[in-house]
Amino acid sequence: MADQDARSGEDKRPTGIPALRWEEPPEGPVLVLLDQTRLPAEEVELVCTDAPALVEAIRSLAVRGAPLLGVAGAYGVALAAVRGFDVAEAADALAGARPTAVNLAVGVRRARAAHQEALARTGDAGQAAAAALAAARALHREDAEASARMAAHGMALLDELLPAGGHRVLTHCNTGALVSGGEGTAFAVALAAHRAGRLRRLWVDETRPLLQGARLTAYEAARNDMPYTLLTDNAAGSLFAAGEVDAVLIGADRIAADGSVANKVGSYPLAVLARYHHVPFIVVAPVTTVDPDTPDGASVEVEQRPGYEVTEVTAPQVPVTGAGGGIPVAPLGTQAYNPAFDVTPPELVTAIVTEEGAVSPVTAEALAELCARSRQVTMS
Repeated sequence: MADQDARSGEDKRPTGIPALRWEEPPEGPVLVLLDQTRLPAEEVELVCTDAPALVEAIRSLAVRGAPLLGVAGAYGVALAAVRGFDVAEAADALAGARPTAVNLAVGVRRARAAHQEALARTGDAGQAAAAALAAARALHREDAEASARMAAHGMALLDELLPAGGHRVLTHCNTGALVSGGEGTAFAVALAAHRAGRLRRLWVDETRPLLQGARLTAYEAARNDMPYTLLTDNAAGSLFAAGEVDAVLIGADRIAADGSVANKVGSYPLAVLARYHHVPFIVVAPVTTVDPDTPDGASVEVEQRPGYEVTEVTAPQVPVTGAGGGIPVAPLGTQAYNPAFDVTPPELVTAIVTEEGAVSPVTAEALAELCARSRQVTMS
């Protein structure tokens, strides 16, 4: 079994390249992204000079993760405004780049609203562009702050549910610093447990078909000296059966008003396993991921991705022959079912942890109250 033991429980933070940053070189402002499709083999940056480049980066998953997509979308609007492009056109393209991730549209709307308000008030395109950039920077900062608060609330919940400590946590996809202005969502909780000396093992789902767990979560766990073990998605059942999982921690790309959770495909089977084995199934996400306009799970638009992501695999420095730029693992012409997300109903979710606190049991009324409280805090 592939295994990585922790070398230390001390407070260490990775010093690598941030997932996203705004820069202003002499030739003009740019948005610089860490290309997550190239990890863990190499750390390569993408430089976006306009919204179409950012849209392509979002669609290709070079930049991904619900909170960071919101930040990226806001910066994309600012980039269009600062460089003198059509802001409305850029905003529409960005908001539609990945339909399931609600934070993307939230970030785009926030920067666009700031731009429109400043333009209507001053009539000055420069001041309007500055307002859009200020909104993006504020969202970036708030996301980092929310990450720290989610980690604290998540740790408190883990300690309440598992008072003996020595947590063995299973996670899916990637929810760390690569998806956030801070240290992430679900991963940030596990990282806080590690720093407190209370994480015994982080079980990392490989996360087929694009291996975000193997490529990204393992990468982040290793950089933080966490005790982690990688497993294929279909090995999770045997892990539960062996009594090796104390809690499941996942993120979310959209949470419906009734508490249904859309997250990376493979999350729903984990919820079913967790319920059968009496293991807490905990979702960690910022309040902006809760979408009151999506009433229930059946109303979530689930992104369907290209079939070649299933019929091919990619590996660095290996000759490719597939239509999608990978190595074929299925006969030519094979059709593939490739939803990016699945939806977990609220009755299978033990708790939803946000920066404003945890909701448990998960109900529409409790979520609405949490969102109302968050709006009051924001306005004050």
